[in-house]
Amino acid sequence: MTAPANRLLDRLIARVENSDRFDRIADAAADLAAKPLAFRPLRNVLSGTAGGHPLHPAMVLAPMGSWLAASYLDVLGGKTDSANSVAAQRLIAAGLVTAAPAALTGASDWSYTTGAERRVGFAHAVGNWLAIGLYAGSWSARRQGHLTTGKYLAAGGAALLGVTGWLGGHLAYARGVGVDTTAFQVAPDEWTEVIGAGDGNSVVNIADLVLDQPTLVHADGVPVMVVLIGGADERQLLALADRCTHRGGPLHEGSYEDGCIVCPWHESRFRVSDGQVLTGPATRSQPTYEARARYGAVQVRRTGETGSLRTNPVH
Repeated sequence: MTAPANRLLDRLIARVENSDRFDRIADAAADLAAKPLAFRPLRNVLSGTAGGHPLHPAMVLAPMGSWLAASYLDVLGGKTDSANSVAAQRLIAAGLVTAAPAALTGASDWSYTTGAERRVGFAHAVGNWLAIGLYAGSWSARRQGHLTTGKYLAAGGAALLGVTGWLGGHLAYARGVGVDTTAFQVAPDEWTEVIGAGDGNSVVNIADLVLDQPTLVHADGVPVMVVLIGGADERQLLALADRCTHRGGPLHEGSYEDGCIVCPWHESRFRVSDGQVLTGPATRSQPTYEARARYGAVQVRRTGETGSLRTNPVH
């Protein structure tokens, strides 16, 4: 039973991912959602930058919990003026109120997706708005004394939440939206000479680097961004993972400003000295590496313990 069900779900989601029928509408909606995000403080809040993880998964707990609790009370039954009925109506109202910030954080995350991820996210959002509509109708029906109608509408909303929740899970666990894009990159833990990008196996020398200019190199196949900073008397060689933790943007193509690297894709800002994320939409800081010049050759190594999920797939 498990295998056929899994195959069916794969086929259904593949149709959503590969259909461009609603791309024009989805793109227009994403552009509209992205406009307020030009205001950095709002972008940081909606992304969850300060917390270190995307905010949307936490925000959906309030409306979903309220609505599912209301459906549970509906199953218990009761008359129109019973305690269960009154509590269910109040829970639905609470869910409607908390759905707004949950939708805003979701729209923020979704606006930074493209292709298949944007299509699935669009279906996820449309389904959630339909569920909100059903719960709003349920709340209105209950206020007018139509308890049975209210229960049916809430049941429909709960069923729809199950579908949209599965789509959200697919985005996170199958497509990796919101996951640190450097999570499975394992740089060497011993000093390793780095290789230049696009020029065969040539070792990069510190003399090849231009001051304050990010440069892409590779350490055992892992893309690393190195930058030489400082004045004429004292210079420092720094290294970060080149892929932006947010959506994998190439940081070496970004701009170096006031000790920070700005992602060329979505303008996340990371402090080069320690990788700390200062401005979203990124929520995870960049992995940093120790860097040095040994007999002129640039070398890097990682520090700290690496989790088993990062090493087992490699070894």
